[in-house]
Amino acid sequence: QVQLRESGGGLVQAGGSLRLSCQASGSIPVSNINAMGWYRQAPGKSRELVAMFSNWGNPNYADSVKGRFTISRDGAKNTVYLQMNSLIPEDTAGYYCAAAQYSAYNIDYWGQGTQVTVSS
Repeated sequence: QVQLRESGGGLVQAGGSLRLSCQASGSIPVSNINAMGWYRQAPGKSRELVAMFSNWGNPNYADSVKGRFTISRDGAKNTVYLQMNSLIPEDTAGYYCAAAQYSAYNIDYWGQGTQVTVSS
């Protein structure tokens, strides 16, 4: 099993910034993970990809966050980060760290989620 430990999140005004962190650990070698990043789910909506590394190449971003969010990683710490700038109320959601052995769209492991609330 792989455990994903998230930190960050909270309440911010529109236009503000937040940074999320997610560290992977577990009994399965983290080197088996080839996709890692973030999904989000707003009330009444489906969970959607926000930003994900696949095969640790160029990340994929949702169109709605391009130019505002940046995903990065620290391989030595098995950690990915999501820097969120120019936040808007529509970014309000539970943000979930996600990891997979094969595909950014077929997630094997989920974090517990962290709430991001953007006030107008």
